[in-house]
Amino acid sequence: MKKYVLGVAILTASLFAKSASAQATNPMIYADVPDMAMIRVGDTYYMSSTTMHMSPGLPIMSSKDLVNWKLVSYAHDILIDNDEMNLLDGKSTYGRGSWASSLRYHNGTYYVSTFAATSGRTHIYTTKNIEKGPWKETSFSPALHDHSLFFDDDGKIYMIYGNKELKLVELKGDLSGIKTDGINQTIIKDSTKPSQAVGNSGLGEGSQLFKLKGKYYLFNITWPNGGMRTVVIHRAEKLTGPWEGRVGLADLGVAQGGLIDKPDGSWYAYLFRDFGAVGRIPYLVPVKWEDGWPVLGTNGKVPETLTLPASNGLVPGIVASDEFTRKQGDSSLPLVWQWNHNPDNTSWSLLDRPGYMRITTKRIDTSFLMARNSLTQRTIGPVSTGVTALDLSHMKDGDFAGLGLLQKNYGLVGVRVDGNRKVVVMINASTGKAVEAQNIIIKQNVVYFKAQCDFTDKKDTADFFYSLDGKTWMPIGTQLKMSYTLPHFMGYRFALFNYATKTAGGYADFNYFRISDRLN
Repeated sequence: MKKYVLGVAILTASLFAKSASAQATNPMIYADVPDMAMIRVGDTYYMSSTTMHMSPGLPIMSSKDLVNWKLVSYAHDILIDNDEMNLLDGKSTYGRGSWASSLRYHNGTYYVSTFAATSGRTHIYTTKNIEKGPWKETSFSPALHDHSLFFDDDGKIYMIYGNKELKLVELKGDLSGIKTDGINQTIIKDSTKPSQAVGNSGLGEGSQLFKLKGKYYLFNITWPNGGMRTVVIHRAEKLTGPWEGRVGLADLGVAQGGLIDKPDGSWYAYLFRDFGAVGRIPYLVPVKWEDGWPVLGTNGKVPETLTLPASNGLVPGIVASDEFTRKQGDSSLPLVWQWNHNPDNTSWSLLDRPGYMRITTKRIDTSFLMARNSLTQRTIGPVSTGVTALDLSHMKDGDFAGLGLLQKNYGLVGVRVDGNRKVVVMINASTGKAVEAQNIIIKQNVVYFKAQCDFTDKKDTADFFYSLDGKTWMPIGTQLKMSYTLPHFMGYRFALFNYATKTAGGYADFNYFRISDRLN
């Protein structure tokens, strides 16, 4: 009998442990997916996010459960064709490009809008098929900061935008600009006011507007002096006001986002948190409704676990390995890849040498940060490893190719060709200044590189390795202390790169890129 009871107890404990482990945990995505906007269409959720200067841009992700997401589309290949986006004439647009987006579904059409200091315009993209496209662009000036696109019940189209002082404008029916004789007014003079219990408050941006049961709800982010990133919610009977506001959430700095409902009638807030070098990472917070107000969190706190399905991991939905093998005639890249700024599409190929990504130099560049055609994808937390194999047989004198971790304070390991010498080099720019930490002469034409990232509890360190056979790994250089810098305004990214410092025309062949959520 005792054995039976003990067996039942063990089985019950095991089932309980499995049940507990089957819950979703925060963060929802441990990777740089900031400025989310979200909708539900039937039983499918869609989310847009910010990738700024990357190409293609304005990523769209889908999910069936709010937890497991996969990239399904980009709204644009090229935001704008200018020197800054093309990394020409010493110019770049790090930290700019397209910013916070608004995502809507209205009368069978999907809309995603963004704005860009790089173009000085507001961009609106539309499609009937959000996963397959095609997307059509309409744009107008000026660039409406952190706007929320809104289709009201009366058929009129609006945007709320601004920082602290929030304005409402009515758009033309074809979305080509602001309607000259439409509503154009300030609706909230100081959107930070509800959070000013201790001194003044900053920000007051990130507008996201919702309408439920005849009332309008407006979400914004604020940052009280001596406090943290905070959610402020305003409510009104009419878009033109008056608006009343209150603090929606002040915990862990989790803020900026909005509301999403499930088919079963439950509600969540999707928000993000600044989390060091990995970037700005999404959280989900349960929502209850009390007296016509959304109440965020569990007793005002962000819960660690959620009554949602467990995550299956970010590989391959958000990041993925790539062997660079393609079917005949297929020259496309998986959606996990984005170029650092606009690429020169004549300078890379998956077909010139089947099974390899070839990056050819077409110009002289001065540094890793200004090199065109660096191919990137996100790092992920709490830890991640990226590995690649490089054939350098056709690199020229002065060429430099390898594997980097892209941010202003970057780190990389690669091969530099110096005359007849091939030198494995590790560069550490932790301080903002690039330092050649170590170099090793090699004799062969194939070399392997590895970068390991540890974002656990904001440890934010990375180590680099090289191998001559792909099996025995040797550390090289010094540990990179990663830091999230505003000039770049995004989490660290793995990057395959090749650039020339003396003569254009050489090329580097990358055999694969493999990513894992372990330090291996």
